[in-house]
Amino acid sequence: MKAQLDYAWRFIATGLCLGVFCLCSLLFSFFVCPAVLCWPRTAARQRVVRAGIHHVFRGLVALLQGLRVMTLEATGIDALRERRPAIIVANHPTWLDVVILLSLVPSCCCIVKSALWRNPCFWAIVRAAQYASNADPAALIEAGSQQLAQGCTVIVFPEGTRSPAQNRLHAFSRGFAHMALKAGVPILPVLIDCDPPVFTRARRWYHVPPRAFQMRVKALEPIDARRLARHDDAPAHAARVITRAVQTHMLHHLFDYGFFKTGTQAIPD
Repeated sequence: MKAQLDYAWRFIATGLCLGVFCLCSLLFSFFVCPAVLCWPRTAARQRVVRAGIHHVFRGLVALLQGLRVMTLEATGIDALRERRPAIIVANHPTWLDVVILLSLVPSCCCIVKSALWRNPCFWAIVRAAQYASNADPAALIEAGSQQLAQGCTVIVFPEGTRSPAQNRLHAFSRGFAHMALKAGVPILPVLIDCDPPVFTRARRWYHVPPRAFQMRVKALEPIDARRLARHDDAPAHAARVITRAVQTHMLHHLFDYGFFKTGTQAIPD
């Protein structure tokens, strides 16, 4: 009986948190962002919106933990909060990954799926925050490089969408490597795990696990992208080398830290 009551509570609490998230997104899109978009100073407008997103997501993470739906373990994140341009490269097991990272990093640019630019909950937010869409690879590299040149941290999920299955990754796209080479900034690999898995490609919000899920975030040591490729390499070849090296590096550490289970296939799709 106790287990059933606990499950029922987490089912209700999960739905409540999702409702709060959608409500905050709608309010932000239809009231806050239109007002901020009238602000003549673009840089100040960008900072205000990104700070607002950071605090809203911090509140949502606190709500999930307070209602005993989720626990969060974040290690090595001081490097993510440093006031210097860098590219955070993370795997993407759940849609909560974006919420978690933006709640941990005070102000940054996020590379988002092009579908969010048409989503009624998020269209105004991504525009006002000047996030970059992944619809056009060339435009993405240019937008990300401009943000890095302005001193911003850029968050990239190079799989492009949520991971295909537990213990598997999509092949990384090369946009982050091109940005790192062009801007001359370090790459900060971040490992994300959710146990038991929730909000994955195969699981909807109502697929509540038998216990509170634990989100783990582990930031690895920065990588100097230019040291991974030869100086005489063409940019396209250098980007391929860097992308392959970063993905292999992250895969090994996903196993080393127990985020991926040994004995399972983890070859990128």
